[in-house]
This record gives sequence, C-alpha cells and structure tokens, in this order.
Amino acid sequence: MAGWLVDEVFDALDEQTVVVPGTGTLDIVIPSLAASLAAVHDQRRALEAQMSTLLEAHPLHPVLTSMPGVGVRTAAVLLVTVGDGTSFPSAAHLASYAGITPTTKSSGTSIHGKHAPRDGNRQLKRAMFLSAFACMNADPTSRTYYDRQRAHGKTHTQALLRLARQRISVLFAMLPTITLAA
Repeated sequence: MAGWLVDEVFDALDEQTVVVPGTGTLDIVIPSLAASLAAVHDQRRALEAQMSTLLEAHPLHPVLTSMPGVGVRTAAVLLVTVGDGTSFPSAAHLASYAGITPTTKSSGTSIHGKHAPRDGNRQLKRAMFLSAFACMNADPTSRTYYDRQRAHGKTHTQALLRLARQRISVLFAMLPTITLAA
C-alpha cells in the first residue's frame, strides 16, 4: 500500500492547478515524506523476514503454523507469551491468562451475565481473537463451531471469543506432544 499511496500523492500534486502560498515547499516536504515512508516499509519487510527466519528455526514452528489462521506474527506472539506451555497447568489457566474466559459481574446482590474480561495478556488475547477470525473462512471445522455458537444466540464477538477459547484448548493439547517428542 505504501507504494500506491506515494504514487497517488504525486499524481494529485501533478494535477493541482491552483497555486497557493507554500506550494513550493511541497516540492521539498512531500518527496522527503515519501522517501521516509518507503524506508519504513523496507525496514518492516526486512524485520518480517528476520522474524520468519527465527521462527522457522524454532522446534514449535511446524505445530503453530499448522493451525489454520496462525501465521508468522501470531506464531511469534504465541511463542513469546506462551513458550512451550509448561508454565500453565491446564488449558483453562492459559485461557484465563489470555483473558478469553467469560466472567460474571456482580455488585451486591445483582449478578450480571457473562462477558469478556478486560484483563489478561492483551497481546495473546488479540492474537487468538485475530487467529479465530482468520480461520473462520479457511477452516470448515472452525466455521461450523462459530455457526453453532451463533445459532445458540451468541453475538459475533461472543462466538469469536468462544472459538478463540476452543483454539487455546487445541493449542494446549498440541504443545506437550511436541515437547515430549523433542
């Protein structure tokens, strides 16, 4: 998108017919900003390639990327936040750490329904949420689970969080097998 945006800006400048005070400075500022944007884009590509190389060297790489909806970034977040999973005694503990388990609000004698908690590891929660969203179109099993949750009256967000929670259980079940085999 960066290259397209730079081209659009220059096309718009070429079509400009009205000259206002300060137009001359745009000939200096815009090319500088465009070069900065291109440099940041190149730097991002280089970092992504480096991150991909480091991830491929990790023994859990094939397991993590075998899950639908898990790419390089999500796998990196999972490795950084979860590691090999040995610090969590159960999938429920991992889901609670991620902030994907539903909680009830209560105040005095009133108890409100279950909702998504606001605490937990935000990076892991976001990674699992986006992973669940991405796998809905790629994985028929995940889509079936999501549709079943929607049929039970859950909202889109609630169904996605339940799918993310289910994927945490699958991930947790896969991790010990890999660490034992290694």
